[in-house]
Amino acid sequence: MAEHSESAAAVVGGDRTCGICLEDSKDPVNLPCGHSFCDGCIGEWRSRYGVKEEMRRKCPICRATIPPSKEMVSLLLTCRAAKQGMEDDGDTSSVYYHGICQSIARAEEDVGADWDGVTVLEDSRKPPVALPDYVHNAIKRGDTKSVLRWINANRTEDRVNAISSPENMGAPALCTASVFGHLTLMTLLLQLGADVNTRDSDGTSVFGIVSNVHVMRQVRVDWDVSSSVRLLLSWGAVMLGASREDAASAARFCGKHELANLLDSELGGRRCEIVNLSARPELNGKTCVTDEYLPDSNQYKVTLETKSKEVLVLGPDNLNRRDRTPQDCGYYVQFKNDRTIRHDFDSNEDCQAFVAALNNNGEIQPAVTEESEAAAEQAAAELLAELGLDDSPSEPTSGCKAKKSKKKRGGKKKKTK
Repeated sequence: MAEHSESAAAVVGGDRTCGICLEDSKDPVNLPCGHSFCDGCIGEWRSRYGVKEEMRRKCPICRATIPPSKEMVSLLLTCRAAKQGMEDDGDTSSVYYHGICQSIARAEEDVGADWDGVTVLEDSRKPPVALPDYVHNAIKRGDTKSVLRWINANRTEDRVNAISSPENMGAPALCTASVFGHLTLMTLLLQLGADVNTRDSDGTSVFGIVSNVHVMRQVRVDWDVSSSVRLLLSWGAVMLGASREDAASAARFCGKHELANLLDSELGGRRCEIVNLSARPELNGKTCVTDEYLPDSNQYKVTLETKSKEVLVLGPDNLNRRDRTPQDCGYYVQFKNDRTIRHDFDSNEDCQAFVAALNNNGEIQPAVTEESEAAAEQAAAELLAELGLDDSPSEPTSGCKAKKSKKKRGGKKKKTK
């Protein structure tokens, strides 16, 4: 009790000593009762995304009630809005409606019956930029041009990590692009610095949402989510707010065996650096992407991250995880004049130099050269011809969008007299 009194006295006296670790507060969070804690310490005491134990609703020192976090309130408002929307549509008997009602009950329990409906726990984090509804809708459509125009209109704000309104599930931009399978837009957002482990209003990471087949069924997607999962994994995505084992089991149960394979293995879908490969020492230091885990031999089928795209089978001892970053992304996608151009490199040094040059020139989305544009058009035409498809795919997974060729119109020459 004496220690509690001393901590309280320290706060009253203006000392920013954390009441948990008893050191200088890092990113201090001040509770309404007057006690102050490190953001990380109070976060470990009581998660921003839910409260499982009654004691953790109270201040660790004086036991005064801690108001709900912004995330808890956002989740509650999101669920209530979803429930109201379904009731307006006359849908009050579906499984999804009953699921929403259960989510509301859990959210209300986390917020607490004694919440005044107004007060939320303030924290030291910079509030995220609000994502306008029209931009959120543009992301859902895969309208890359409109999304990038809004992001680049004000680079002083962290617009690439903007969060949608509670009515739109408080979803980060990357989350929405991932759920709707817009791979090119996902890549562009990640290159611009989107947090691959950003969370939605209930604390679930983008990876956790996209790899959850039950959630994706509710969104009614008509495409295989494995491509989005692979991209997120290569950028270092981790499972937050959900169990990776449960997600793998659910995927297998639903017949999504490729997704289950990615979730089962430690390095499945990851970007890795090759090490200790005595058979081919020239490949040490090169990066690759692990395509598939081979459980019988405990090895991985990988594709080299070079222009040759050579496929190898390597053991886990020859692979070190090396997540993509905006400075070390392995390849680079440009968007210009409603088209995308993918640049591949034979070394990471070449890629890093390319990105560094763009950053030094202040170019967020650099211009497409005539050479790269012609090469991309030729490659796209050859691929489409090989696959027997038309020349206007809606969202090619290669990240390179073909453009319809325009026939030249020849005018009739005037007869000379």
